[in-house]
Amino acid sequence: MQKVAIIGTAGIPAKYGGFETLAHHLALNLSEDLDITVYCSTKNYPNEKESKVWKNTRLIYLPFSANGVQSIIYDAVSIIHALMYAQSMLILGVSGCLLLPFIKWFYKGKIIVNIDGMEWRRAKWSGFAKKFLKFSEKVAVKFADSVIADNASIQEYVKKEYKKNAFLIEYGADHVSERQPISERTLSEFPFLVLPYCFKVCRIEPENNLDMILDAFAASPEHNLVVVGNWKNSEYGIELRKQYSNQDNIFLLDPIYDQQKLDELRGNCRLYIHGHSAGGTNPSLVEAMHLGLPIACFDVSFNRNTTESQAWFFQDALSLKLIINAVKVKQLNEKSVSMLYIAKKRYVWRLIAAKYKTLLLEKYPVLQNVELEDVKNRQAVLS
Repeated sequence: MQKVAIIGTAGIPAKYGGFETLAHHLALNLSEDLDITVYCSTKNYPNEKESKVWKNTRLIYLPFSANGVQSIIYDAVSIIHALMYAQSMLILGVSGCLLLPFIKWFYKGKIIVNIDGMEWRRAKWSGFAKKFLKFSEKVAVKFADSVIADNASIQEYVKKEYKKNAFLIEYGADHVSERQPISERTLSEFPFLVLPYCFKVCRIEPENNLDMILDAFAASPEHNLVVVGNWKNSEYGIELRKQYSNQDNIFLLDPIYDQQKLDELRGNCRLYIHGHSAGGTNPSLVEAMHLGLPIACFDVSFNRNTTESQAWFFQDALSLKLIINAVKVKQLNEKSVSMLYIAKKRYVWRLIAAKYKTLLLEKYPVLQNVELEDVKNRQAVLS
C-alpha cells in the first residue's frame, strides 16, 4: 500500500479542531487502502504519547505544539521525518511549507497541501505573523504538486492570486449525533434550556463577530442565546464575558468537549448563529447543517458557498436582530430541511475521503462531485 504522511494536526483521535477531525476521518475511511501515518503533538496528547497505532493508522509523536510559533518547527520536523518513508505527504496548513522549495530537489513523492482558510487574514495575528503566513501560503501553492481549497471562494482566490488550479474538497460532518431531546441530566446542569434559545459554538475571536451577535441579543431580551467558547483564552473573550454576563437572556458557557452533550445543546436550538467572517468551509457550520438546524450566517462568500445561500444572512447587529425577531416557525422548519438536504448531499466523510484518496493515488486526478444519495434518499430528507 502507498505510504502516506498526514502532517499539520495536533493529532488523532480528534479532540481539537477541523484539521484534527479531517485526519481522524481520513484514517477511519482510508487506512485499509493506504498505509497512513499521522504526526501528533505530545503537548496536545500528553497521555496518549505511548500509543503507536490508532484504527490501523501509525502515530508519531513530536515534542512541539501544533499551534502558534511552535507549529513551524512541528510541521518542519514532521516533513523532514516523512522524507524517509512517505510516498505522499498531505500537509494541512502552510506553517512548515517554507521547506518545500528545498525538498522538491530530491523528494520524488507527491506533496499535497490543504492551505486552510487564508489564515494570514485572521485578526489574531500580528503584522509580522500575517506576512509570514502569506509568504508561506505563496510557497505552498507554488511548490505543492496539488493544492486543496476547502471552499469555492478559496478555490477562486488561489486561481486569481497565484494562477493555479486548486482542488475543491470540503469537510464532512456526518459524525455528529442525530438530534435528541434534552436529557434530564443536561437540563439539571443547564436549566435555562427549558425555554427556546438560539445557539453558537466557536473560538472566541474577533473575526467570529461575537460582539456583534451579543449586541443583537442584548437588544432582543425576549430571545435567549447560548454561546459555547473559550472565553478565558484572550482579552477579547474576557472583556465580552464581563460585558454581557449580566444579561438575563445570554448564557456564556465554557468549552464543551463531550460531543454528545454539545450535539444535545445545539441540536435543540431554535436558530443556529454562525458569525465567522474568515476561513473557508467551517466545520461547526457544516455540523450544524447535518443536525438539520435553521441557520443565520454572517454574510461573506465562504458562508454563502457552504450553505448554497439557503441560510439567512446578516451584516451587522441590526440585521441579525431583525432576523431573530421576524422568523416564524414555518420558516425555521423550511430552513432546517434545506440545511440537512445540502449537508447530506455534500458534507459526508465517505465522499470527502474518496476525493482525498483520488488525489493521493492518481497521477492526474480529476475530482467529481459524486453524490452519495439516490433519489429515494433525497425524497426521504425532504419529506
